[in-house]
Amino acid sequence: MAHSRQARMGFWPQLHQQIDGLYNGSGRQARGFRWGLLGFDGLTILYFIVASFFHHVDDLHAVEEAIGILYLIEFSARLFISKTRLRDIIHPVGLADLIVIASLLAPTLAENFSFLRVVRALRLLRSYHMLKNLRQQSTFVRLHEDVIFSVVNLLVFIFIITAVVYVTQVGLNPAIKDYVDALYFTIATLTTTGFGDITLVGTGGHILAVLIMIFGISLFVRLIQTIFRPGKIRYECPACGLNRHDNDAVHCKHCGQVLHITTEGSD
Repeated sequence: MAHSRQARMGFWPQLHQQIDGLYNGSGRQARGFRWGLLGFDGLTILYFIVASFFHHVDDLHAVEEAIGILYLIEFSARLFISKTRLRDIIHPVGLADLIVIASLLAPTLAENFSFLRVVRALRLLRSYHMLKNLRQQSTFVRLHEDVIFSVVNLLVFIFIITAVVYVTQVGLNPAIKDYVDALYFTIATLTTTGFGDITLVGTGGHILAVLIMIFGISLFVRLIQTIFRPGKIRYECPACGLNRHDNDAVHCKHCGQVLHITTEGSD
């Protein structure tokens, strides 16, 4: 009896150590686990897009509940190893996870309140948070952090805006029948192309279109420029600690230290 109790007491610290090693370790297995989480987030987001074409199919509820259970397990694992559990729960990333999990595990509620589908896009915020951890482990992520974060921000922005357009217009606007129609309108509006074959209906739709156009001129254009023309590269100077330099920098502008930034050369 005493031996069994000691075994149970030793089980939880060992489990805590193993899970913490996966999330915060520097080994190959830990890095593979974190990249796997990113891949899983990407696949589930792709599923949400495809599922928008078949939102009337009841069998999809079982798939969504399975995804919700996996999300719940992963969220519980992070709380298990956390030293500040309450803070992690009320953190925007934690709240986003809880809302997404609730919308997936309560399909009837999500059906009655379709706006809950929008919050599933917030799952990408978890991927954004995970990239910050990967920065510490990957030289490639560190050197191209600004571009990677700009791509993630752009995808999150487009996905959320498209989800809002889809949820608010599907069933009311005959021109928007599925997620691709909403995506087509969003991209055309953000890029100020404005073909005019799809327009949003109603006062709320017109206000939403105005907001999308405003963001298209500012945030969207800025993110595109950052992706294709990054102004700086991240590399910490070993002497003074300055971590933003020109792409072709040989010396640190702050202290003159010789830098060994990995580059692909010039054409």
